[in-house]
Amino acid sequence: MVNTSSPDSPCANEDFPALLGRARSGDIESLGQLLQWYANYLNILATTQLDRRLRQRINPSDVVQETMLAAHRDFRAFRGTSQPEMLGWLRKILINTMHHTFATHMHAGKRDLRREVSIDRISQQMDESTCNLASILPGQTASPSEPMRSREHAVDFANQLSQLPSQYRDVIVYRVLQGLAFEEIAAKMNRSCGAVRMLWLRALDQFKLTCEDSHDC
Repeated sequence: MVNTSSPDSPCANEDFPALLGRARSGDIESLGQLLQWYANYLNILATTQLDRRLRQRINPSDVVQETMLAAHRDFRAFRGTSQPEMLGWLRKILINTMHHTFATHMHAGKRDLRREVSIDRISQQMDESTCNLASILPGQTASPSEPMRSREHAVDFANQLSQLPSQYRDVIVYRVLQGLAFEEIAAKMNRSCGAVRMLWLRALDQFKLTCEDSHDC
């Protein structure tokens, strides 16, 4: 999983309207800040959609970069006024980008139907991934009645995950976001099941410390 730098939040609730307003007035720097805040979130969601075979062809960071380029290009089409609306808009762009990417990497005449992923299915998987991400830490629940609030928490969690060593990030993504058993994770990481369990515990401890230090979780 690629480590995307975690910027200081320019999108605290009281700052978002001002930043959005400057971006809409044509301030390219403000638009870049606005979109960059969600880069880690999009990167993690993209990562959860790629199995081992697809990862050999597709880099999640490349998918996110294409998503950001499309968001820059089509920003005038965004009509929302809140962070949840921004998240929903970016997720739709990411879904479309991934759907196009999947189609591009499947050779005509040699399509593997098991890789045919509809936009609706990707959206469902991303919703599940977001709820799982928002429930990593004690006291952080992803209530079905608060999907937008969970997504906003997930942005903060994604930024904290990006600060972890790659092996810690990977085991958390495999276990929490992809819902894999320890045996499956062991096979993916070429480790023993016992080693993966220990890695998992260390990763959670480090993640909690990272969140406590930043006061974001």
